Amino acid sequence: MSEHESTQDGDGLHEAPVREVVENGTALVVRLAGELDLYNADAVRAALLAAAERSPRRLVVDLEAVRFIDSTALGVLIEARSKLPDRRSFVLAAPGLETRRALEVSGLDRHFMVERTVADAIAAGP
Repeated sequence: MSEHESTQDGDGLHEAPVREVVENGTALVVRLAGELDLYNADAVRAALLAAAERSPRRLVVDLEAVRFIDSTALGVLIEARSKLPDRRSFVLAAPGLETRRALEVSGLDRHFMVERTVADAIAAGP
């Protein structure tokens, strides 16, 4: 079930940051893409908070198609995780080199569960 599907935002210049939200068993997967920054943080926040409100057993944020993430978007990830009763149910999946570097530089790689693939993220955890 896809709730969001788009390749560009309203101005046609930037890739829409939320590709889709998909149920996968007991997990909810939010697929993000492009450059996640101040410009589109509100769209990312809205999708992640809506997903968290559904209280999934596992909320997986697929970062495979993300090319860049800034501190604003990293803050959105922290905010979304804080909305879940069990913060261990929030898992980041498949970050590319630039995204992984941002997580490491910020120290967030030590605070988030980060898995190599979406499948690993769905299977991980308690």
